[in-house]
Amino acid sequence: MQIKSIGIDLGKTTFHIVALGNHSQVVIRKKFSRQQLLVYAANLPPCLIGMEAGVGSHFLGRALREQGHEVRLIPAQFGDRS
Repeated sequence: MQIKSIGIDLGKTTFHIVALGNHSQVVIRKKFSRQQLLVYAANLPPCLIGMEAGVGSHFLGRALREQGHEVRLIPAQFGDRS
């Protein structure tokens, strides 16, 4: 199982991730606390991580970049379209 990209849904205390493989198939769906997420991501090979730009996303983005991941913050206006 090789992870090509990860999407993170940020919450106040929990974070949900969806990881996609080489053929854009979902390979992982998990829920983490902030610390659990950082430990989990540290053990992954470098990949593309996308998340909605918000208050906590800049801190988390910097921490993930330090681990070698490519992080992209997506403006909130492109998030929920319901």
